[in-house]
Amino acid sequence: MTRVPPLIAVIGCDGSGKSTLTQELQAWLGQRQPTVTCHLGKQSGNIGRVIARLPLLGGRLDKSIHAKARKAQGEKGPGLGAALVIYAFSLRRLLRFHRMMRLRGEGRTIIADRFPQLEIPGPMDGPGLAAARPGGLVGMLAASERRMFETMTQQSPDLVLRLNVSLDVAATRKPDHRFTSLARKIADVPRLRFGTAPVVELDAEAPLEQVISRAKVAVNALLIAHEGGLPFVGAAA
Repeated sequence: MTRVPPLIAVIGCDGSGKSTLTQELQAWLGQRQPTVTCHLGKQSGNIGRVIARLPLLGGRLDKSIHAKARKAQGEKGPGLGAALVIYAFSLRRLLRFHRMMRLRGEGRTIIADRFPQLEIPGPMDGPGLAAARPGGLVGMLAASERRMFETMTQQSPDLVLRLNVSLDVAATRKPDHRFTSLARKIADVPRLRFGTAPVVELDAEAPLEQVISRAKVAVNALLIAHEGGLPFVGAAA
């Protein structure tokens, strides 16, 4: 029986080095077996930062978007307009997830930059409409979004590489990111669990070569177990 290739998730706050690590792992693994990197974040922050740089109205629009995003996570939940935008991003994430699973089914090892989770709503790849009140169109969107996340989280990664970084370092690396947003993500990252997936902790403030080396040790242990048809329970990095 042919086993599906491994699924490796790289998680961490902005500024922790996810993109750099996924690129390095892709180049390394790609020499060994067919490998593809899939981004599973909603990337709304990137869009917001592009808007903020627009002349004249950019700053005002960015503040308006940020205010609506905070309201969506508040006790009253999002309005219909904000809910539709959040839902659209979640739908986009689901489509990317299905594409990832199709590529995996075709025999490619997957490196996932971020991974959906249900435990902690909000910006660390959790549901964006969790604060919505039941009933009405917004409540229907929230229920549909939750079903999307339930579908995605039925699939756990074979290995999670968690990049840990301090707020000061993340803010220095990402000066265009909101300090409060970074603070929340950094607080959420250690709390994330992905089913029974083994998690390897990586110090994202260590020299880059050391971070990459430790990640490769963990991935190599996964590949050895996978090739031998053995269960993988984790590896010291």
